[in-house]
Amino acid sequence: MGNAASASGTWFQNLAASILVFRLTHSPFLLGVLNFCQFVPVLVLSPWAGSIADRLDRKRLLLITQIAATALGGTLAVLAFDGRASEWVVIGFSGALGVTSAFAVPSQQALIAALVEEHDVPQAVALNSMTFNLARAIGPASAAGVIAAFGIPWAFALNSCSYLLLVVGLLLVHPREEERAERAALRESFGLLRANPKLAVALLIVMTAGFGSDPVNTESPAFAHAFGFSDTWAGAIVAFFGAGAVAAALLVAGRVAGSRRRMAATLAALGGGILLFSITPWLPLAFVFLAVAGFGYLGSNTAATTRLVLGVAPSQRGRIMALWSIAFLGLRPVASLADGGLAGAFGVRVAGVVLALPALLGAAFAVRRT
Repeated sequence: MGNAASASGTWFQNLAASILVFRLTHSPFLLGVLNFCQFVPVLVLSPWAGSIADRLDRKRLLLITQIAATALGGTLAVLAFDGRASEWVVIGFSGALGVTSAFAVPSQQALIAALVEEHDVPQAVALNSMTFNLARAIGPASAAGVIAAFGIPWAFALNSCSYLLLVVGLLLVHPREEERAERAALRESFGLLRANPKLAVALLIVMTAGFGSDPVNTESPAFAHAFGFSDTWAGAIVAFFGAGAVAAALLVAGRVAGSRRRMAATLAALGGGILLFSITPWLPLAFVFLAVAGFGYLGSNTAATTRLVLGVAPSQRGRIMALWSIAFLGLRPVASLADGGLAGAFGVRVAGVVLALPALLGAAFAVRRT
């Protein structure tokens, strides 16, 4: 419950930041820059964060990062209430919050397996993914309502409070004691991939799913304008994608991993849904395609994540989930800049079509290997 609240608050932050930057600049490219600064710390810092997560108490590390994020979110809210939240202030604070995420995500993902018995890990991974996507379905729509009714500063303030709810949740749970690594050098993170190439394939799938979902995450205010609606409709765009992902989580919970044919189907649903969403001129039909894309995104990502969690020893999970965070979040800056650059040069619909192609290519490759 704490995780769902915190993840919903993050969508308040993301949507409010995107809308504020777009209102100040009307620049799709700066939306890409905003997301680049938010996620590039994950790309740079996650390997070290994963090593730390395998050596230290993961619960304590998470508590520290959430308290730091509370302070950062609260400061940004104060600046916004005072009218001093320029586009570069928002981008800077997004980068700082990205640093806290870089250290939190490996511990958070690795901690899931310590809350349940080993045979329940697949269900736990699927339900954890559902938590994030339930937040994706509820958070943006709620954030859009708050922004429309009360203003952007209140969205920043609610995000700051949401981290405290995760702190409460962490204080209430007691993870199972697991073996910690005595040493966890950075190079050992990549040594895990050399020892087991299947882990590298799973990470590639996670990366492909992240690229395919980026048009929804990065350019939703610009898409709302492309459909002829106000930028607050960005919340509905993200919410329908999240609703499809929640539906997928309810179906895939408990399955260790899908076959290649099933992986091809989910990647095709993601890529095809985003492509059709990008080219359709009618928003109600676009919502249907978004739900299909969300279903494919969650199905692909959960199967690959489960393989990663179960494919290593408990003392290695912090490092493998650090690589997961690079594939899932750390490469988002590349996708966001590509998304923003293409949208600025050729239009947001072209950007959506191009970012959908890796998922479609992955589906084709999986079919050929079946």
